[in-house]
Amino acid sequence: MTIRLAADLQVDSIVDGEGIRTVIWTQGCPHNCQGCHNPLTHSIDGGAEVELDYIKEEIDLLDGQDGITFSGGDPFLQPLACSVLAKYAKTKGLNIWCYTGYTFEQLLELSKVKIDILTFLKEIDVLVDGKFEIDKKSYSTTFRGSSNQRIIDVPNSLKNKQVVLVEKYDEEDGSCFYQKPVGVYI
Repeated sequence: MTIRLAADLQVDSIVDGEGIRTVIWTQGCPHNCQGCHNPLTHSIDGGAEVELDYIKEEIDLLDGQDGITFSGGDPFLQPLACSVLAKYAKTKGLNIWCYTGYTFEQLLELSKVKIDILTFLKEIDVLVDGKFEIDKKSYSTTFRGSSNQRIIDVPNSLKNKQVVLVEKYDEEDGSCFYQKPVGVYI
């Protein structure tokens, strides 16, 4: 089985979820958000097809990483391949974050016709959902590009059949994470 990637795995990210993470950049995105920071990932024909076994070998070599983040593009265009990789990463003790332009509710609706979406959702610990909206762009929203996006606890959301936000990131201005500097620094 293969997956279409936009780039090689990126290790040691501190901006794509909590902790030190490895990012899997998927290729293909139907959302085309104005102001997207990764417009080269939109074409479904871009990037390169990579064998999942190769990615698993790369995961085996990871050291000092807290988790894997699926980003792109939109990982939900390739839910089966992503679910296989997420499940494998979890066997290595890594947690899973995923960024998508779809909302959680849209994914649940889509999963009724494409079961692979639910299979992937069940492997995700934290989902950052919703399109990037340039008029809601913010540098103070933790792990999000725009304030409309939500940081969702997926296992609890699936269990409760409603969106459950990750409480420590559920602040409008992101002040739970970013502290405004006090005083003057020389």
